[in-house]
This record gives sequence, C-alpha cells and structure tokens, in this order.
Amino acid sequence: MVDGLENVAFVIEDRAEDGDDLFGRYDGVDLTRRDRYGFGELPDRIVVFRLPHLAAADSLHALRDEVRTTLVHEIGHYYGLDDDRLHELGWA
Repeated sequence: MVDGLENVAFVIEDRAEDGDDLFGRYDGVDLTRRDRYGFGELPDRIVVFRLPHLAAADSLHALRDEVRTTLVHEIGHYYGLDDDRLHELGWA
C-alpha cells in the first residue's frame, strides 16, 4: 500500500485543530501538481485523527477497517485523487 510514496510522514493526532471530526488529512502537494521536489523539502504529511476513529468504532475490527479506509483515502490524495473519485472507488 505504501510502495511509491516518497517523503511522506505519517502522523497520529487526537483531532483536527479546527474541531472538525475528520478521520484524516493529507497535507502536501499531490503528485499531479508537483513541479519539482528535491532535497531539503519538508515531507508531505498524512495525519490520522485518533479520537474520531475511536468514537466511530464499536469494535477493534471496526477500528482497524476505518483506519485502513482513512489511510487509503489520504494516500489517494497524495496520488492526486479528489474526494469525488475516492468516493466512486469506495474509499470515502
């Protein structure tokens, strides 16, 4: 699932700073819009928000499934997929 990812940091935080109950966020410039990328660039970030996941899951199995869906969704943004396309693919 992570083959081909370059210079990406995976981060876990309690929740989004703006108070939204997001499950995750991609912070960076996706591959389709990246002009140049080289030495010294800060890494893109894929952030998983812990508390919304815990609130939504009623079992460990459900939690694992939701975290996996969130990771695939945010990695999709890294590759340039928007929310509409991710929804079509079942990853939203």
